[in-house]
Amino acid sequence: MRNKMQIIICILAALFCFGYCLVVFMIRSGSRFYLVWAIGGFCFIGLACMVHFGWWSSLPRIIRCTVSTLVIAGLLLFVIVEGCILSRYHDKGEADLDYIIVLGAQMKPAGPSAVLKFRLDEAYEYLVENENTICIVSGGQGSNEPCTEAEGMYRYLVDKGISPSRIMMEDQSTDTSENIAYSAKLIGDYSADVGIVTNNFHVFRGVQLARHQGFENVCGIAARSNVYFQLNNMVREFFGILKDTVCGNLW
Repeated sequence: MRNKMQIIICILAALFCFGYCLVVFMIRSGSRFYLVWAIGGFCFIGLACMVHFGWWSSLPRIIRCTVSTLVIAGLLLFVIVEGCILSRYHDKGEADLDYIIVLGAQMKPAGPSAVLKFRLDEAYEYLVENENTICIVSGGQGSNEPCTEAEGMYRYLVDKGISPSRIMMEDQSTDTSENIAYSAKLIGDYSADVGIVTNNFHVFRGVQLARHQGFENVCGIAARSNVYFQLNNMVREFFGILKDTVCGNLW
């Protein structure tokens, strides 16, 4: 009976993974991270087969204990990191910052992707309410982009009425770490009050990267994100934080 329940749970988990993978693929997330869900689905199918055919129970006890310990440790790490992400999920920054840095995302031929548009709209609202703040738009050009992200972001904000004199472009970066590092060089003053504008799931990493770069006064400004992609985004951000931790960019 216990084995039967385990098999059913694995199959349901696999169906969810495959289904969510299809949903994210059809809506077009802008990256191929959705393939992780397909991999997860196959892993659950494999686990169901191991339980059904008794392969798991036939493994040496030390192997089963080692695998179980690693899985539990991984889940605990995941919960801790997601807690960190959620701790800055609703940040709205502070008034009258010296600078805000808008982190780049995919620029499409028709304009900013949905993720980037959310960031730009949040930056626009902040700039309207805080007339002395300078905005840095940060992002280079990917192989699938018609222009640099910084250029597209600049045009979007200017078209909405923000004065060009209030916008600085950083157009060389290729990832979040470089967004912050290259923008810091444009600012040149690590005692300046700086806000990091990005989607809610991304704020924690953006702020930590800025602090690691040496900014003394930094806060997050969270833009919303697409609810259909949110689970995908949260899992993807987990791996992003691990990568930057291993590379020594966060702490």
